[in-house]
Amino acid sequence: MLVLGVCSLKGGVGKTSVTLGLASAALERGLRTLVVDMDPQGDSTMSLGVQPEGVDVATVLDDPGEAAVRAATLASTWADAGLDVLPGSERNVRHDRLDDHELGRLRYALTGLTGYDLVLVDCPPSLGSLTRIGLTACDRAVVVTEPGLFAVMAVGRAMRTIDELRRGPAPNLQPLGIVVNRVRARSLEQAFRLDELRSLYGPLMLTPQVPERAALQQAQGAAQPVHAWPGAAATELSEVFDALLDRALRAPRR
Repeated sequence: MLVLGVCSLKGGVGKTSVTLGLASAALERGLRTLVVDMDPQGDSTMSLGVQPEGVDVATVLDDPGEAAVRAATLASTWADAGLDVLPGSERNVRHDRLDDHELGRLRYALTGLTGYDLVLVDCPPSLGSLTRIGLTACDRAVVVTEPGLFAVMAVGRAMRTIDELRRGPAPNLQPLGIVVNRVRARSLEQAFRLDELRSLYGPLMLTPQVPERAALQQAQGAAQPVHAWPGAAATELSEVFDALLDRALRAPRR
């Protein structure tokens, strides 16, 4: 089972969109997948067609264990089977100021969990305890950015956070790389920022990059996987997420 964290320390760069794109690719491939929504906004939960029913990530973190995960996990409406959600809600916030010795709660809850090929952890766009709890549970982490000044600056903070966790509560955590989202082919400013990212992070830059296409937001707004959305733009996006999933699956598993 590969546990993959998706994070960004800047909001609005499409972190959840990348999480959902990877979930769509995994579903299309027949991989049994669990999405863990650490974000109090619960955007992944909503887009996956799930309504929390009194138990969610917060209740799992209150009393971590495999039984709590099973009780809180709900099936996504994207398919009859194969894609489950550990839902997030505003209740997650109460765990955003935990001490460092408590960061292993989600990792402990996922220990011994069977029946999944892939776990995707959608972290909040902040440096609070929820993000650190989520990443501490992961084998690999993807940092999502877009080719803009402030988003590029946030990549450095995210990479430093991953390194700090590796030196502390998450010795097995490794960066998978950087996914650049919302790329426009003819933007000179974006081209400059992409060159900047390549010069700073080199082989950590994952390819292909995710182009800016309305089809991605349309599919998510309709609570549908992008692989099932009609049109050439959705097909292009599907191929991008297939390739990114391939890269993630080549990482060592638990």
